[in-house]
Amino acid sequence: MAPEKRSLFTRVTVAVPFLWLAVFFLLPFLIVFKISLSDDAVAQPPYVPLLSLSEGWAGLREKLVLLDFENYALVLGDWLYVYSYLQSILLAALATAILVLIGYPVAYAIARSPRGLRPILLLLVILPFFTSFLIRVYAWIGILSREGLLNQLLLSLGAAAQPLEILSTNTAVVIGMVYSYFPFMVLPLYAALGRMDDSLLEAAADLGATPARAFWRITVPISTPGVVAGALLCFIPAVGEFVIPDLLGGSDTQMIGRTVWNEFAVNRSWSVSSALAILILLVLLAPILIYQRMQLRELESR
Repeated sequence: MAPEKRSLFTRVTVAVPFLWLAVFFLLPFLIVFKISLSDDAVAQPPYVPLLSLSEGWAGLREKLVLLDFENYALVLGDWLYVYSYLQSILLAALATAILVLIGYPVAYAIARSPRGLRPILLLLVILPFFTSFLIRVYAWIGILSREGLLNQLLLSLGAAAQPLEILSTNTAVVIGMVYSYFPFMVLPLYAALGRMDDSLLEAAADLGATPARAFWRITVPISTPGVVAGALLCFIPAVGEFVIPDLLGGSDTQMIGRTVWNEFAVNRSWSVSSALAILILLVLLAPILIYQRMQLRELESR
């Protein structure tokens, strides 16, 4: 391939993902941000845009002078919205921690299993994805309800004297998120553990390290990028989760996804719901930037 064609091909290849992000992320973000600066109104759509390109540059400049962030002040000053953010982060972090504790042994067992058996085990992990997400969450209603399968099992085993109230609680929400995002934790962990060179463990054993010491000094550091990647893949969507809290949670489950939906569909306050969505994105940018910084440090240390 000629240098000119190769250079053009490289530029196009690099430009495609940036174009994709610009069209499907940046442009919708700007639209939502514009709505968040608007005022509510009894109209269709139910807001009055403060910024309108149809007014020309002069009108746009006049509106910019009057621009305020009252919707953001309302969100940050109302305890209901702040509580929704805090509960979303807490429940998502709890579910992510449980996923790490459960997913790591599973991924480690798959990575250490015979090579011919690994595809079958991975298929079993992702097999729930063959069923609709909504149907799988609905199935947990039958499992966690007062007359559900879990209570019947506990009563038959004598582990409980009476049916437990699990459904419509935060516990049910965490269980639903752990189940739903389990493959997102196992797959990155398996990818990291599957690349590990077994000769490192053999060398550690030759030097007198016990299996437990070799695991903590070799396996865990090598798999740390997989842990971080899996945690981000689970934590980020869990914070903004709507379906699981709506179906499995109760009235006290005020995760931010339900709050955004209530403002958008029930209260018809598109401006406030847009401000909530923008703040969710800003909150979730923090762990992404931290992970990116860790990756850059790892590349610089090599």
